[in-house]
Amino acid sequence: MARLPPSDAAREQAKSDVEIDDDVARCAAAGEISEYAAVVEGEESTTWFVWLLVCCCTISGLLFGYDTGVISGALVTINGDLGPSELSNGQKEFITSATTLGALLGGLAAGAISDWTGRRPVLGIADVLFMGGAMGQAVSHTVWSMIGCRFLIGIGVGLASCVAPLYIQELSPTRLRGSMVVLNVVMITLGQVIAYGIDAGFANVSAGWRWMVGLGSVPAASQLALLVYLPESPRVLVRRGDMEAARKVLSRVYAFASSEQVDLKLKVLHATVKQSIEIANSTTFWQRFGSVFSNPINRRALVIACGMQAFQQLCGFNTLMYYSASLFQEIGFNQPTAVGLIISGTNFLFTLFALKYIDIVGRRRIMVFSAPGMVFGLTLASIAFHYMTIHTGGNLATGVHYPQGWASIVLLSMIIFVASYATGLGNVPWQQGELFSLDVRGIGTSLSTATNWAANFLIGSTYLSLMSAITPSGAFGFYAGLCLLGWLFCVFCFPDVSGLSLEEVQSVFKAGYGIKESERLRRVKREILEKEKPKPNG
Repeated sequence: MARLPPSDAAREQAKSDVEIDDDVARCAAAGEISEYAAVVEGEESTTWFVWLLVCCCTISGLLFGYDTGVISGALVTINGDLGPSELSNGQKEFITSATTLGALLGGLAAGAISDWTGRRPVLGIADVLFMGGAMGQAVSHTVWSMIGCRFLIGIGVGLASCVAPLYIQELSPTRLRGSMVVLNVVMITLGQVIAYGIDAGFANVSAGWRWMVGLGSVPAASQLALLVYLPESPRVLVRRGDMEAARKVLSRVYAFASSEQVDLKLKVLHATVKQSIEIANSTTFWQRFGSVFSNPINRRALVIACGMQAFQQLCGFNTLMYYSASLFQEIGFNQPTAVGLIISGTNFLFTLFALKYIDIVGRRRIMVFSAPGMVFGLTLASIAFHYMTIHTGGNLATGVHYPQGWASIVLLSMIIFVASYATGLGNVPWQQGELFSLDVRGIGTSLSTATNWAANFLIGSTYLSLMSAITPSGAFGFYAGLCLLGWLFCVFCFPDVSGLSLEEVQSVFKAGYGIKESERLRRVKREILEKEKPKPNG
C-alpha cells in the first residue's frame, strides 16, 4: 500500500480520533460497551513491570497489616513499661483506637489529596508517617506518648489503605484488576502473620514489645526508596493533559503491545475519561464533592462502596485481630500469641484463595456465598461462650479454668469466621475505586475508606466494654446479626463489575444499583471479545 502524504495521513488520523471519541461517547451515553474499548483490552498481556509495580505498591498493605496486627501481642507484654503496673481496659482501648482514629482522618483526606498531587506522593507521605510512628512507639515511656505515636501511624495507615488499591487499579489490566488489588490484601494479611510471628518471638524478651513495634519502620523505609522508580498513574497523567508521559507509562505497562496498539490504548483512555476531565477542569473541589451525593450515579456508587466498607468492619473482624491474644489468654490458652498466629495464618491462606478466584468467580458471587460462613462462625462462637461461662455469670473471669472443649470450639468458630471473611469480605470492599468515575474517584474512595475506619473505630473502641456489658456470648451474637444484615445488603444491592473497565462501570448505575445490568454488560463484553478472537485455520 502506498504511503499517504503527510496532510492526508493527518486527516486520516484526525478522522480515526473522532471516530473513537464518537463511539465511546455514544456507548457511554447509551449505557453500552464500546467495541473500541473492548477490543483494545484484548491485546493486554501482563508484564514483569506490572507485577513489579504492584509488588512495590503492596508494601503499603504489608505495613497496614503489620501495624494493626502487632499491637495485639504488644498489649499483653507491655506490663509496667508505660507507667501503670498493668494497662486498664480503657488504656488498651485508647492505644488501639488511636490508630483507627488517625486512619479515619488519613483515609478521609487521602483520595482528595491524591487527585491534586498524584497517587505516588501520597504513598511517600504515608511511609514517612509509618517510620516516625514506629520509632516513636519503640521509645515511648508513657501511655499518652504511645497513643500519640499510634495516632501518627494511623494517619499513614489511612493514607495507604485508600491510595494503594486505587493506584493498583489504575495501573492494572481489566481482566486482572481484582486479583491485583487482592494482592495488596494478601500483603495486609502477610503483615499480620509477620506481626504475630514477631510478637511470639519477642514475647519472652525483656521490653520485647519495643522491638515488635519498632521493626515496622523497616518495610516503610524500603518502600520509600522504591517509590522513586514507580510511575504516576496514566489516568492521572491524562487528566493533567500530559499525554506523552501517559504514553510512556502505558508503553512500559504493555511492553508486548506495538507502538500503534499503545497509541490506540491512549486514545481510548482519553476518550473514555474525556467527560471526567471536562468536569474536573470546569468545577471546584466542593462542587465535585457535592456531586458525589447529588448525582444519582455517583450516589449509588457511594452507597455501595460505603456499605461494603461498613460491613467489613461492623462484622467485628478487626477486634479479633486487635484483641485475639488477650481473648485466648482469658479462655485458658497457654500460648495466646501462638494461637493468634493460627488465626492470622488462616486469614492469609484464604486470602490467597480469593487472589486466585476473585476475577474468575466474580465479586458478587464470592460475597453472597462466603458471608453466611461468617454468620455461622460467629453464632457458633456465641453458643460456645454461653456454655463456657455459664458458671461465671456469662462473663470471662481472670484465673478461672474454663473447659478445654468449649475453648477449642471457640478457636474452631474463629477459624471458620476468619476463613469466610478472608475469602470475600476481607477483599471485595477494597475494590471500591472501580465504582467511581475519574472526576470523583479520589473523593469517593476517601469517603468510603473513612467509612471503613469510622466503623473500625466504633467497633474497636467499644469491644471490651461490649464484652463486659452484654457478655462475650451476647457480643458475638450481636456481630453475627450485623453480618446477616451485611449479607442481605450484598444480595439486594451489590452488582458484579468483574471484567468491566474502570470507565465502563459507570453504565451499571444509570438506572439503579445495577445487579441485572452489570450481568448484561459483562455478557455483551464477553460476546464482543469472543467475536474478535482470531478463528483457527481449517
